Amino acid sequence: MIVCLCKGVSDQRILAAIRDGARTPAEVGRATGAGTDCGTCRETVADILRRALSPEGGPGDPGPDNVAAQP
Repeated sequence: MIVCLCKGVSDQRILAAIRDGARTPAEVGRATGAGTDCGTCRETVADILRRALSPEGGPGDPGPDNVAAQP
């Protein structure tokens, strides 16, 4: 799913940035460009980050133990 229309950034690209070490919305933005233009997607980026790093994870999001293991 495309999260950032301005930069054409998908949720999978955001998850890849998280696997590569991004831990804040600003770090995701530096790695992917998401949230660095109009800002409409910033809340969604933060939600993906929160779910990916939570102990429970979320649908389609790796939990913290699985972040590094995802391809």
